[in-house]
Amino acid sequence: MFKPKVLLIGPSECGKTVLGNFLSDTTETVGGDYNPTQGVRFESCWPALMKDSNGVIIVFNPDVPSHLKEVETWHSTFISSQGLSDSQCLLIAHHKPGSGADSTRPPLASQLNKLPLIHSNLEEDPEKVRLEFRSYLGNIVQTLSESQDREEMSILS
Repeated sequence: MFKPKVLLIGPSECGKTVLGNFLSDTTETVGGDYNPTQGVRFESCWPALMKDSNGVIIVFNPDVPSHLKEVETWHSTFISSQGLSDSQCLLIAHHKPGSGADSTRPPLASQLNKLPLIHSNLEEDPEKVRLEFRSYLGNIVQTLSESQDREEMSILS
C-alpha cells in the first residue's frame, strides 16, 4: 500500500489546521475558539517540504479577496514548479462557520480553473468533505501505483 505525501498549504487563517485535524481523524468536532498555528512562513523551508511530495491541497477562504490571489502564488510555487499534474492538486474553498457557504466556483486565475475544487463547510456537511478528500487520495495512490508499474516494466524490458 502506498503512503502518499500530500501537502496541505494555503494563506494564513484559511482553516488549514481545522481541516487537517478533521481529515486526519485527529478530531471529530469542529468549531471552538480560533488558535493560530505557527506555520512554515519562511520560503527557504519550502523546497524541503516539496521534496518527494505526491500531491498538494491548497486551502483558501473564498470570502477573503486576497486569498483568491494568493492561490495563484501557492499553485506556481508548489505545483507548477514541481511538475505535478492537475490531478495531483486539489483546491479547497473552506468556508468558516456562519459564513453562508456559496458553492459556486470562486473567481480564480484562468490556469486554476482546470483544477479540481471542492467546497468545505464542516458545520453543514462534514462527511461530504471527508468523502471528496478520500476520493482525491485514492486518485493520488492510483497515480503512484501506475507510475511504479511503468518503472517496473521499463526495468524488466
